[in-house]
Amino acid sequence: MGFKIGIVGTGSFARGFVPLFKNHPFTDEVVLADLIKERVEKMAEDFQIKRYVYSLDEMLKTNVDAVAIFTQRHLHGEQVKRALQAGKHVYCAVPMAQTQDEVFEILELVRRTGLIYMTGETSYYYPSAVFCRDRFKAGAFGHFVYGEARYFHDMSHGFYDAFRRSGGADWKRVAGIPPMHYPTHSISLVLSVTGAKALKVSCLGYIDRHMDGIFRKGGNLWDNPFSNETALFRTSDGGMMRINEFRRIGWSGKVGEDVSLFGTLGSFEENALTSVWTTLDRNDIEDVTPLLTCRRDPSPAVQGEHSTIARDFHSSVAKVHHTYRLPDSFKGLPNGHYGSHQFLVDDFMKALATNQLPPNHAWRAAEYILPGLVAHQSALRDGELMSIPDVGEVPSDRTILDPDSFIAYRF
Repeated sequence: MGFKIGIVGTGSFARGFVPLFKNHPFTDEVVLADLIKERVEKMAEDFQIKRYVYSLDEMLKTNVDAVAIFTQRHLHGEQVKRALQAGKHVYCAVPMAQTQDEVFEILELVRRTGLIYMTGETSYYYPSAVFCRDRFKAGAFGHFVYGEARYFHDMSHGFYDAFRRSGGADWKRVAGIPPMHYPTHSISLVLSVTGAKALKVSCLGYIDRHMDGIFRKGGNLWDNPFSNETALFRTSDGGMMRINEFRRIGWSGKVGEDVSLFGTLGSFEENALTSVWTTLDRNDIEDVTPLLTCRRDPSPAVQGEHSTIARDFHSSVAKVHHTYRLPDSFKGLPNGHYGSHQFLVDDFMKALATNQLPPNHAWRAAEYILPGLVAHQSALRDGELMSIPDVGEVPSDRTILDPDSFIAYRF
């Protein structure tokens, strides 16, 4: 028994996922949807996809079991709700939603329907996150003290082109999204390791000065003046977490999202070039960069793609990745975002097959986005300390998949 997967949005990001969904052992068929007729037809031709439609509404009327949403980030919340209401399981690129109301409405739909929702958080499978989770589970960190993660992505590093392609004539209205409304790459780098939640936040914003006018009051859908935001959180395990979301920053490094975690016994530090593990022993300083360095994915870059985007979209696995758990059918297929794409698709398909929640399930997705939404409100109030809503626990009748232990691909 296999599943029919509908892919909604056929831009450059989705291009890396279509062959993975198509070739997973649990997939029977892939169906495509996009509002742009020429784009969906071109992707169908490129990947030999027989069925395609021209809208989300049309897709939800088909017999697909699940939809994978790769649309503009500010549209996700409403589209996810519509898909769940139509009885479809959902995989969706980050973030989960743009308002607290949308987040809790999605949680209620997932709770009531029993359908599976998964957020496609690429950072969850970044080499640094995998390395730190393995060490944390082994007790090597001791108690968590402090973590800092950052997503440094200057607008000139491919974001202008991406927003122009997807946003049409009013692309600037969308491009001015508050940095803390897209915080999940960095927040998940910390919380996916520790398993904790963010409880409170104080955040400050940098008022943008760029002549393009993207980040300014009246210049975007959010009336947002900040291009950079820095937040300090209290976490539920008694620790502290700092998150930096910068869109105007003179910086480059081996990855755009990095993390440093500090515990009572051991610590991991990452910077633009290297990654280091240290302990209480002053002589125990280990350069783990070779374990975390990703191979270049051989799939061709899109013509005109910025080098930063190309690096992110076309990076394969590192030594630290648990590649034994991936299906043989993925060998030779594209990967991206530092080896994460194949693991994310595999998680979702395994979740469908077992009716278990994937690691990045709806409740965890909410805990990745809500801290950022509240942080932006704090920044608008010049750093006021604010509480983050608690989404509660996963219902007791739902189990969470351990994708590393589930490696059989036949029933």
